[in-house]
Amino acid sequence: MPIPRSLSVTALSTAAIALAAGLALSVPAAAQTKTVYIGMNGGTMEKTYTENVFPAFEKATGIKVVVVPGTSSDILAKLQAQKDNPQMHVVFLDDGLMYRAIGMGLCQKTEPSPVLDEVYPAARLKGDMAVGVNMGMTGLAYNKKMFDEKGWAAPTSWMDLADPKYKGKIVVQSAASSSFGLHAFLMYNRIQGGTEANVDPGFTTWRKTIGPNVLEYIPSSAKIAEMVQTGEAAIFPLTPTGVGSLKEKGIPVEYAQPKEGSVVLMVGQCVVAKNPDNESAQKLAAYLLGQEAQLAALRFGAQIPANTKVQAPAEVADAMNKFQGYMKNAVTVDWDVINEKRPDWNQRWNKEIER
Repeated sequence: MPIPRSLSVTALSTAAIALAAGLALSVPAAAQTKTVYIGMNGGTMEKTYTENVFPAFEKATGIKVVVVPGTSSDILAKLQAQKDNPQMHVVFLDDGLMYRAIGMGLCQKTEPSPVLDEVYPAARLKGDMAVGVNMGMTGLAYNKKMFDEKGWAAPTSWMDLADPKYKGKIVVQSAASSSFGLHAFLMYNRIQGGTEANVDPGFTTWRKTIGPNVLEYIPSSAKIAEMVQTGEAAIFPLTPTGVGSLKEKGIPVEYAQPKEGSVVLMVGQCVVAKNPDNESAQKLAAYLLGQEAQLAALRFGAQIPANTKVQAPAEVADAMNKFQGYMKNAVTVDWDVINEKRPDWNQRWNKEIER
């Protein structure tokens, strides 16, 4: 499901541009001298938003948007340190860490607006204390070149990771350090009869079923491209967007949606509790969920919209249709339980799985 990092620039639809007015963003720039600070990942995401998303908001409102860059962990640490005197107005966090931020009282409810009714229901977290700003899911990816050479059919289930024909060809990101690996483990655990509250079925059987097939537990997905090219990796957990990025580099991979469902993986945004300018913060949060901002993030940064009303450009329409199909049986995991139990799980994983 490749989505180009940079798409041909065409005029945004009149309807999309007009959305700004519908979001009450028509205050003259000269009447405003405010600045809002947003915490988000640096690099590609920061570049996409600062160059292609924020300028329209700034022009319409006169409110300047400044990025505080960092990983989700960095941003969460800053939020904690500033809890009594927040310096950021809005933050982007990976969904697992967003649930932690909500639990710590660092977020406040997103104010009702028409755009909230346009996002995927799965993107509305904890009564709108946070909302997914872009969507993804962890499913299975596979080495297309290897599968073609061996005449293998594409994977269809998480249990394909346990198929003996893939012995020594499965690569799994460590569940102790990666959402991809954690998602794979939790889906396997569910198939074995477990839940997030009961992971014993997964831990007691993984080593006997999937374990013999695993070539390596890797800390992140950074090694995937190399391991596909060297013919070491046959199947591994990954997102459609991650597959698309590899394909753009000429790596022969494809995405496969497991019949049991993929696992929703999103970047959420929340309005920071006690932030110094809640009106501007809420206005920015609403704008970022709207069709204009979401379309720009898709065009220029391959960000999959959380807003279901976004009309994908022709260049990516097929990919978007596939993604929407994947969402039909995508599942969510219980991050409240995960965040509570994960330190214990990490110890068990390192002792019982990776040892």
